[in-house]
Parts: sequence; C-alpha cells; structure tokens
Amino acid sequence: MNTPLTSAQAQRTLQLLASRPLVRLITEIDDNGAVPPRRLASTLPDLSPHQLRSASATARTHGLVRRAPGAGLELTSAGTGLADLYDAMARWARRQGGPDPVCEFSSRVQHVLDLLAPALTAERADDTNETLARLRTLLTQWLAANSQTVTASEPEPVA
Repeated sequence: MNTPLTSAQAQRTLQLLASRPLVRLITEIDDNGAVPPRRLASTLPDLSPHQLRSASATARTHGLVRRAPGAGLELTSAGTGLADLYDAMARWARRQGGPDPVCEFSSRVQHVLDLLAPALTAERADDTNETLARLRTLLTQWLAANSQTVTASEPEPVA
C-alpha cells in the first residue's frame, strides 16, 4: 500500500484476516479444493454453524471465495493469494516457535498478524528481522492488490 492505514482501518482489516473461522475456511479450500456449502459442517466440524455462515459470507463479501456451479465454494485469486500469505506467516511463526511451540495453524497466523499490526499504520516499520520484514511486504502488497478488504464494511463479529 502506498499510504499507511488509519488505526481503525488496520484494526478492522487485521480482525478480518485473523478471524479463526476465516483462516480455517480459506486454508481448507486451498488445501483440498472447492467445498460444497452443505458439506462445510462436516469439513470444518470444529466451527459452529454460525461461524461457518459468517466466515463464508465474509469471504464472499471480500472477494476471497465464490460459488462455483456444481463445485461449491472455491477460492478467487485474492483468496489464493491470502492462502499463500497465511502459509508464509505460519511457516515463519513455526520456525520462531510462536506463539507457542505447539499450536494450531490459525494461532500462528494470528500471532504474525499481531506482530505486523504496528507496521500497517506507520510510515516505516522496524525491519530488523529480515523475514518478518518480507512478511510485512507480502501483506502490504496483498492489501494493495485487494483493497476491497480494507474498504469493505466492518466484518460481523464471529463468536
């Protein structure tokens, strides 16, 4: 992004991107292909029906997934880019042992997004960690290419 986000924009955007149900939905589709909406509950049994509905609606609203006739929910190019970003973040967090040595994928993504949050509102971020600086660059590039994520209405809270 050419200009830093306002504090409110950064908070909303990171809240959206760090949403555990959204992370689970995006990575499940990325790993295993399109998911018919009626199979979401059996595919992601750790999420409540409300979380599944909210995550899929949020993903559609922000252009991350679309309904493919006969296939179900599939990732858009923005969703594929986000899945790649999530993978890079989780790999970095795993190598760093954070947030805990043993934790789930979405917790690792949330941890890295928390670390990158200050960099989204500042002109210059602390780039002392080269790999974290690369993740910051990847995040800002993804946000610049997918500005609908920043400018869309505030996401519905997911329980």
